[in-house]
Amino acid sequence: MSRELSDGLRRPPVDGVERRDASVVVRLVGEIDLYNAHEVGSVLGEIANERPGRVVVDLSEVEFVDSTALGALIEGRRQLGESGLVLAAPGPEVRRALEVAGLIDHFPVSDSVDAALESPS
Repeated sequence: MSRELSDGLRRPPVDGVERRDASVVVRLVGEIDLYNAHEVGSVLGEIANERPGRVVVDLSEVEFVDSTALGALIEGRRQLGESGLVLAAPGPEVRRALEVAGLIDHFPVSDSVDAALESPS
């Protein structure tokens, strides 16, 4: 899977936002870092203003996150409340970043989007 578009530009980090009943699924892709983490933060902030029951951040297609990306997730969690943001399907690299940063125990993490949507709040 290529991280770049055919014109050499990076893909936007937010690949889609899907509403499912009282929940919202935010699908992230590629590398999320200093250059584009603000886009993730903006989307999470807009969604937080809607006051959904739960926001699931689908990380299955994310290849890399840096501390700026982790900061955007932390801010999203702060805006949504502790049980309002669930991380779903982080790959090995993203899971490792969460572990190294000490965040893996501070976020609800599910193996899949469906599991995140089904788990109790």
